[in-house]
Amino acid sequence: MGGVTLEDFEKLDLRVGVVKEAEEIKGSEKLLRLVVDIGEERQLVAGIRKWYSCEELVGKRIVVLANLKPAKLFGVLSQGMLLAAQDSEQVALLVAEGEPGARVR
Repeated sequence: MGGVTLEDFEKLDLRVGVVKEAEEIKGSEKLLRLVVDIGEERQLVAGIRKWYSCEELVGKRIVVLANLKPAKLFGVLSQGMLLAAQDSEQVALLVAEGEPGARVR
């Protein structure tokens, strides 16, 4: 199995983000729309609705991949990706300490 080089890893712009808003996306059973402060506000679409309520997400400090190419999901623009761990039954967000926008290394 090939490995990731340090140069490859350094291309990822991982940031501490604070969830400011969260709402369900109408018509989707899986997706939530999040507004996250990563030193600037970004909108993310995340498939975590089964595991997290909107109320419990607001204020949470998460890890965001900030330099992912934007994409539309269910007609909503996603400007990054949150990181989470998943096993066969559960999803757990990667949480971080630090100020919004701090780089994760």
